[in-house]
Amino acid sequence: MLRSSTLTQSVTVTCVRHSHRQWHQSIPANYRLCDAARNSLSSNSAIFKWKRKANCKRNSCGMGTFTTRASAQPLRNADELIDSVETFIFDCDGVIWKGDKLIGGVPETLDMLRSKGKRLVFVTNNSTKSRKQYGKKFETLGLNVSEEEIFASSFAAAAYLKSIDFPKDKKVYVIGEDGILKELELAGYQYLGGPEDGGKKIELKPGFLMEHDEDVGAVVVGFDRYFNYYKIQYGTLCIRENPGCLFIATNRDAVTHLTDAQEWAGGGSMVGAISGSTQREPLVVGKPSTFMMDYLANKFGISKSQICMVGDRLDTDILFGQNGGCKTLLVLSGVTTLAMLQSSNNAIQPDFYTNKISDFLSLNAAAV
Repeated sequence: MLRSSTLTQSVTVTCVRHSHRQWHQSIPANYRLCDAARNSLSSNSAIFKWKRKANCKRNSCGMGTFTTRASAQPLRNADELIDSVETFIFDCDGVIWKGDKLIGGVPETLDMLRSKGKRLVFVTNNSTKSRKQYGKKFETLGLNVSEEEIFASSFAAAAYLKSIDFPKDKKVYVIGEDGILKELELAGYQYLGGPEDGGKKIELKPGFLMEHDEDVGAVVVGFDRYFNYYKIQYGTLCIRENPGCLFIATNRDAVTHLTDAQEWAGGGSMVGAISGSTQREPLVVGKPSTFMMDYLANKFGISKSQICMVGDRLDTDILFGQNGGCKTLLVLSGVTTLAMLQSSNNAIQPDFYTNKISDFLSLNAAAV
C-alpha cells in the first residue's frame, strides 16, 4: 500500500486560494460574488456572475487553511505511486526545463507514463506565453505535448474572467507580456497595456494629471520584463478610481527561472508594487489558488484523489496540490533544496520527494 505522510497537527495558515475570503478582499463592495461561487466551475456554463451586492456574507466565506504534515518521505517505490493515480500534473520551470534547457531524462519519463495510460497535464505560473506559444516551446525541446494539455496562468486569467461573465463592454488593463494579451484576445476581451506601455514615461510637471480609461473593469498583473512607473500609476488609477475594477494576479512567485544560471525576480514583485500602491490584495488565478485545479478536474472529469501534483516549489506547486486534495511529489531539480524542505521553518510537507522526475525510471519496487 502506498505510504504517504500522516497528519500530526493542525495549524491555520493564511494562503492564497480560490477562496471567498480573498474574493472579498479583491472585489470592491459594489461587486460581490454570488453564492454559486462556492461550487466548482461547470464545463457547460459559467457559474460565477457579476452581481451587485449579491448575498454572500463574509463569515460564510472561508479562509484557506492547510495542516502541517509529517516529514515528507523520499520516493522509494515509483511504480506504486504511478499505479495509484490516473493523472500527473507537472509544473514546468524547474521540473521539465530550466530556462530554455531541458532537464535530463524528461522525454523518457513522459513516454513511460503515457505508455502506462496516464494523463499528463502541464501547469505553469509563467504568464509570458499563451498555451499555443508554450506548445511551440515543448516542440522546440523535442517534447510531444498538445495545447490541450497545457495550462498557463495567462490562460487562467482569461478563463477566470469568462467564469464570472466579465462584461465584454469592459476593458482589461494588462501589466504583463504577450501571453496574457493573446489569451484575452482568444477569449474575446478588449485590452490595453502590455509590452506596448513598456516604453512610456511620465513627465512630472506642476499640475500634471494622468488620464486613464474609465471603461477598464479589470487589471491583470503578471510577470513583466517591461515593468515601469507608467504601468504602476495607470494600473493604480484603474483599481482605485474605476468602480468595481478587479485586481487579478496571474501568480505571486517570488522568483523565476529566466535562465538556468540563476534565479530572477518573479511576477510577485510586479504584483507587490500594485498591491502596495492600491492597498488591495489581488485575486490570484495561478498556483496555489485552486482555480486551475477546479477547472482541470471539471474539463477532464478527473477525481482529485486520482491526481499527483509534481513540482519544485513548496509554496505554489505543493500547496496547489494539497489545496486541491491531490497526492504531491516535490522534485529537487528547481527552486527547493533538501535543506529548505527539512528546515524547521518550513510547514509545507509533500507526500514524497525525489531528485528529478526521471527517478520514475529507476525507482521501482525492487528498490524498496
